[in-house]
Amino acid sequence: MEIKHVTVNGLELAYVEQGEGPLALLLHGFPETPGMFRHLMPVLAAAGYRAVAPYMRGFAPSQVPADGSMLMKDLIADANALHEALGGDGDAVIVGHDWGGFTTWGAAALAPERWSKVVVADVPPVRFYERRADVPEQIHKNSHFYFFQMSVADQLVPANDFGYLDWLWNHWSGTVSGYDPAEDLRAGKEALRAPENLRAGLGLYRQNFPAAEFGTEHWEMGRLLAELPTQPTLYLHGSEDPVVDEEILADIVAALPEGSDGVLLPGVGHFPMVEAPEEVNRRILDFLGK
Repeated sequence: MEIKHVTVNGLELAYVEQGEGPLALLLHGFPETPGMFRHLMPVLAAAGYRAVAPYMRGFAPSQVPADGSMLMKDLIADANALHEALGGDGDAVIVGHDWGGFTTWGAAALAPERWSKVVVADVPPVRFYERRADVPEQIHKNSHFYFFQMSVADQLVPANDFGYLDWLWNHWSGTVSGYDPAEDLRAGKEALRAPENLRAGLGLYRQNFPAAEFGTEHWEMGRLLAELPTQPTLYLHGSEDPVVDEEILADIVAALPEGSDGVLLPGVGHFPMVEAPEEVNRRILDFLGK
């Protein structure tokens, strides 16, 4: 697909799109690109949506902020500004995964008039993270949160052709067969290959999970994402991603507004859009069609 560009909040963001109709904004995470939505975009286009997947600020070929800001408030502002710049209306929907998921929770809650329905994958609302925060398996799964705080990560992450990202992706993948991550890893590495892009990507963790504030009442990202969307929301989570289990999933759905739903996808890890695309596409289309 052709890469297009739009300027929002003083930044030139690259994006790909497919289809015509109400806006469906698709937000990726780290270390990802819009390619994460390559299975979903044509399905949404066929269903009558204009599916738009931007490269998040700081991920090439989108612009790196001059001040290096990768704060959650900026990501949320980008999402809602994209709605405006791309001609979205009240029928628009927003879909997010990983950091795009955090952004989606915030954008939908802060500007409910822009987004009619919400889909988030594999990052629960922040209030549910603490439920398993002291579980050793979960601490280990989140080890990159802590590693990225260290300045040496700037040298170690890109070593051996970003070998750490190969390990991280496998660390977070599930047990479903047939998925080859090579394409997604190639794209993610290229989006972060330049030092300025890598600094921006690591800045997501350094700026939003600052060591002195993360998990305390002073944690800005926690306060910003304290409110849940008031729109119907679909939450998808892979069973092999231990942040959420059946009990927590039920509590998430109970906290969301009427018309919401949640699914724990068996055998799927942190990347459901590419690990189980047919199931994910079906679930999303069913939800949007209700």
